[in-house]
Amino acid sequence: MVMHGSSLAGVPFTSLDHHPLVGLNAQDVQERIIRDGFNELPSAKEQSLFRIAFNVMREPMFLLLVACGAIYLLLGDPGEALMLLGFVFMVIGITIYQERKTERALEALRDLTSPRALVIREGQHLRIPGREVVRDDLFLIAEGDRIPADGFVLSAINLAVDESLLTGESVPVRKSEWNGTSRTEPPGGDDRPSVYSGTLVTAGKALCTVSCTGIRTEIGKIGKALRSLETEQTLLQKETATIVRSISLIGLLLCSSIVVIYGYTRGHWIEGILAGLSLAMAILPEEFPVVLTIFLALGAWRIAKRGVLTRRVPSIEMLGSASVLCVDKTGTLTLNKMTVDCIMNGNGTLLEHPLAEMELAEEFHELVEFSILASQRDPFDPMERAFKHVGEEFLRNTPHLHADWTLVREYALSSQLLAMTEVWQSPNGKDFIIAAKGAPEAMIDLCHIPPAEAQSIRNNVERMAQSGLRVLAVAKAHCTDPSLPGRQHDFDFIFLGLMGLADPVRPTVPPALQECRQAGIRVIMITGDYPTTAMSIARQIGLYEEGEMITGPELSAMDDAQLSRRIRTATVFARVIPEQKLRLVNALKELGEIVAMTGDGVNDAPALKASHIGIAMGGRGTDVAREASALVLVDEDFSSIVQAVRMGRRIFDNLKHAMSYIIAIHVPIAGLSLIPVMLGWPLILSPVLIMFLELIIDPACSIVFEMEPEEENIMQRPPRNPSIPILHKRLLAVSLLQGSAILAIVLAVFAVSYFGGASELQARTMTFTTLILANLGLILSMRSHTRSIFASLRTPNPATWWVTGSALAVLIAVLFVPFLRWMFRFAALSPFDVLACGIAGLLSIIWFECAKMLLRRHLLNF
Repeated sequence: MVMHGSSLAGVPFTSLDHHPLVGLNAQDVQERIIRDGFNELPSAKEQSLFRIAFNVMREPMFLLLVACGAIYLLLGDPGEALMLLGFVFMVIGITIYQERKTERALEALRDLTSPRALVIREGQHLRIPGREVVRDDLFLIAEGDRIPADGFVLSAINLAVDESLLTGESVPVRKSEWNGTSRTEPPGGDDRPSVYSGTLVTAGKALCTVSCTGIRTEIGKIGKALRSLETEQTLLQKETATIVRSISLIGLLLCSSIVVIYGYTRGHWIEGILAGLSLAMAILPEEFPVVLTIFLALGAWRIAKRGVLTRRVPSIEMLGSASVLCVDKTGTLTLNKMTVDCIMNGNGTLLEHPLAEMELAEEFHELVEFSILASQRDPFDPMERAFKHVGEEFLRNTPHLHADWTLVREYALSSQLLAMTEVWQSPNGKDFIIAAKGAPEAMIDLCHIPPAEAQSIRNNVERMAQSGLRVLAVAKAHCTDPSLPGRQHDFDFIFLGLMGLADPVRPTVPPALQECRQAGIRVIMITGDYPTTAMSIARQIGLYEEGEMITGPELSAMDDAQLSRRIRTATVFARVIPEQKLRLVNALKELGEIVAMTGDGVNDAPALKASHIGIAMGGRGTDVAREASALVLVDEDFSSIVQAVRMGRRIFDNLKHAMSYIIAIHVPIAGLSLIPVMLGWPLILSPVLIMFLELIIDPACSIVFEMEPEEENIMQRPPRNPSIPILHKRLLAVSLLQGSAILAIVLAVFAVSYFGGASELQARTMTFTTLILANLGLILSMRSHTRSIFASLRTPNPATWWVTGSALAVLIAVLFVPFLRWMFRFAALSPFDVLACGIAGLLSIIWFECAKMLLRRHLLNF
């Protein structure tokens, strides 16, 4: 059955839960998607193979290869030129693979981070991606939601929408209900029934029907939509750009010097230019930006698989530096699945754990009855669902459930009165039955309870709250006048009792909290609940014992100096309003902390934006909160945040290892291109051999290290200081030492063999074989700064075996297949020569393995 918008036009919002809302079925949805397409604007086109290849041709490495090929043709060596052409196609192939892998990861993120919409289909409330909304869908909106498509308001309560995205007007506009016949009007102006995709609900709630989607919406017509993820210059990108510029400048000076020295000392200027180009290829750090892009894109994808979506790339860098996690209690530390844990009627009789009972005593029936009447008929709120569940369990065959009653009016909860009232009428009744529920203080006020009795109720509330319960009071009233009063205070309410609801702690929270302690991360709980409720939850998870609690009123009374002093030890903030979160974030930042903050409401957005890592809730969070955040927590579980921090540390560690490897391996390559020219030796590395090495280096640094599992101590060390660069002095020194050790070994191999009577080709072959084996050893050694190379071999990483296996297979083919040996200008090696090369390659990294064993404790925090 399809419930068209016109059939619901004019139905009061307060009656919608009684009206049979069905919405579209699966077939209707599919037909509209086929006809109209998805509810999205055209995104940036995926790069074609030709475009990727063209971008490769503009890269410096490609231009160097072409220049070297041209010189070989001038020297009358077409075989070498063809070899370089083959390498060009290999480089293009590797680049296409990396580009496509990155694009797939980013596309997956775009799909996951698309706005969500709450629709009604086949009688069910479903939260779906905004792109899946279709024409004639029924959708619900409330304060803080981003409207998913253009449509009409069927029924609403106090609906106001910010349409500044389309009109430029900063003042929200009121919305009226659709008459079922009027057409869509241009945006802007009060009391119009149309709502528009991308605009923001600032107040109220409504049921709407979709009139158009995608490019047919107002925002689609004017093209004001994001077409791709924004690219930001992160700290790492800036640091990488600085490294690339510095190395490129040094390389340019050295290459120019080599050309001049070679030309003057040997009289062969063309060969001198070839030597200079070889050095340029050896020094050019083109891997740095590629590695950074791949690690961050795939890192965001890996974090998304853990239930945390990345909206801001810099957040991946900051995750490993987070020193304070400020988290909500409800839904993050707890399950956000309320259950009625105890009931106290108006006489003070207490029933604990009612759901564990076989039956509910008659004296509690009226209290449960009116708690249900004070709720929505088809509730979305977890507390109202808990009331309904108790009623279904115990009142099913009693006259206390009223499926045939009509909801006449609803008095909404407000900041001035934390209570809501529902007015009902039975099919045969003339009187109105009024049910109210809300905060105990508000209900005491509504019921005009005498001071002594009010104090007794407050004492009961305090005892229930100390057990970690959320306490609501329930009241009833009757009214015969059909002209209902304008205020809840005008009813003559009778107090019925208290309902205590428990939101159980997530079982994953205590171990995750312990993991945070070991990682040097403070956890601060921020909640709007009562202090006693917050204290109970904090004790259950082991948080309260670590520090003190501060309430919202106490926070308001503090000046900045007092807050700065007390926030150092506080672990729980209770009765906090959203606006105070921003002050807490700023106070922690003033102390030098790297702050991660969770939030879900419109008023949380400033705090989320001000924090280093804003984390919005994926299910109950508003679109405004998600847009202001860096991360979106899909499952809203605290342990997922901790897992994201762990993953962030792993990503940064692996990125550090990859960049350290790039520096280390380029030292011997550059040295073998430079030193022979300086010493008057024959050239050792030709452009072809350098490209052979690059075909090992590129997948090693972009695939092997990216897939490397985390270090064993990753959550037993303090947060990383973000002011320390990724290639800090100690790491850079170790990288240069590793590269220098390999350079010394391969130079020794060349000198001993060449000056010991071997031919130039044989000496070059042995040197290059040693360099390849040393490079593979370096990859295995640098997979971890704490595990030995033998432990690393036992750690699963399929990419390692693919890269090392492929490199060894090609090396064996080049050494022992005559045609390939001739192509690479190599000489035949005996088994003894190959063994000598293997031993030399092992010696080049053995010193670092010894250092790992001797300095393991020191390297754990390296």
